[in-house]
Amino acid sequence: MSRLNMPAMSPAQSKDRRAVLNFEGKRYNLNDMSDELKRLVRGLQTAESQLKHAQDQLRVVAVGRQVLASQLKRKLTEVTPVED
Repeated sequence: MSRLNMPAMSPAQSKDRRAVLNFEGKRYNLNDMSDELKRLVRGLQTAESQLKHAQDQLRVVAVGRQVLASQLKRKLTEVTPVED
């Protein structure tokens, strides 16, 4: 997967510095891009942000699952298993 690398800049900063897109090992000046390309870049940024959020949520759920399994294991030591 290609990584999109752009510094976050406020409107004031964007006047002083070039907005540069790093994509697949190449650098592009965002100010020279068409509106369509800028929309694609913003869409990709949004997708990457949502993906990171989903991965973070998955890690939280995995940790919660481990805690629940640990608690269940500890509590089951007080219960006699069923004989087959």
